[in-house]
Amino acid sequence: MARSQWLWIVAVISLLAGCDKHANKPDPTKGAVAGIVLCADTGKPARFATVNLTPVPVKHAEPHEEPPLAPVATIDSGLDGRFRMEAVPAGDYYAFATLDGYLDPERGIDFGKVTTKGTTSEQEQDAIQQWKKQLVEVKVFVRRVSEITIELHRAAEIEGTVSYDDGSPAIGMHFQLFRKNAKKEWSLVGLPLLSSWTIDATSDSHGHYAVDDLEPGEYTVCALMPIDSEDVAPRVCLGNAVRRKDATTVKVSDAETARGADIVIPLSGMHTITGRVEAAADGHAPSRATVTLLYADDREPARKMAMDKDGSFSFEYVPGDNYILQVSDAEDAAEDGGGSEPGDAGSKHGTPPVGRRYLTKEIPIRVQSDMNDIDVPLTDQPAAKPQ
Repeated sequence: MARSQWLWIVAVISLLAGCDKHANKPDPTKGAVAGIVLCADTGKPARFATVNLTPVPVKHAEPHEEPPLAPVATIDSGLDGRFRMEAVPAGDYYAFATLDGYLDPERGIDFGKVTTKGTTSEQEQDAIQQWKKQLVEVKVFVRRVSEITIELHRAAEIEGTVSYDDGSPAIGMHFQLFRKNAKKEWSLVGLPLLSSWTIDATSDSHGHYAVDDLEPGEYTVCALMPIDSEDVAPRVCLGNAVRRKDATTVKVSDAETARGADIVIPLSGMHTITGRVEAAADGHAPSRATVTLLYADDREPARKMAMDKDGSFSFEYVPGDNYILQVSDAEDAAEDGGGSEPGDAGSKHGTPPVGRRYLTKEIPIRVQSDMNDIDVPLTDQPAAKPQ
């Protein structure tokens, strides 16, 4: 991921997770923004909604080190739906609000599409364009109060239950949602927060779940077993399919709740895959590597994890199928060497080589039972030719 893309995601995480509440004290060198948040479906005040103020993006040269879309003010509305932000620097802004049950940019913006844009400016503009209907433009002047009204629109919701095939409830499951976009492609809903979970909903003690704050559209839902993180967790999707492409879908309209999106998790047919990554030259484990399990027919990622420090890796609850085991981004970190120079050969009895990188390695595997002690030997990446 490019640095500009990472900065953009960091900024959005701060924005959507809720930054520190704005210091609500007047400042004679700045302005203020005040107004009311209303629920469009009822006409009533949106009580305790979170109001965000973010600068209108401007074009800038690349690289751009400052996180784009960084919030400058966040505050909650009161019982009357009103709010007032003090000490806001003069300038042009967008305002929007969030409240449970209403449209939320975290669920509405296609972040996968945003991060494909080449520059930070293009990423900012794409995100703004996607959420334009929910944004209120406001211009702030020194020693003046800018009045605005923000309307919240009732979101769609998907409900269902997750159970095991012996009838017991699947408690504490996490969820992934995929929405079909205008190009009829499936995009992940939400944004994984620092390799954790994209959707914060979990199934309750009866296996019931609800995912709300959604835009209308066609979705598929996948239940994730609560293991480590989203990349590592096994998943079962609507239609009791272990692959997203085989899943059934559900359509929801504005303010609609789609019920009966049930998922059953099989207790049999799941296997464990373990192994070790090592340098082919001397058998030592690289400092780091990414291990990915891909479906063999279309290379869809099934699972992904970082290699352990000793070179080992383990995938639990893997359905039987044909896969490609891929090891990528392997290297010996410079700080982990014992004085060797980059390019040194290293040996089984000496210190690991420093700064060495390895070629991506792929091994086809057919999973029909547990597979233990898979060795993945890595070949050195050729040294760059001098200019």
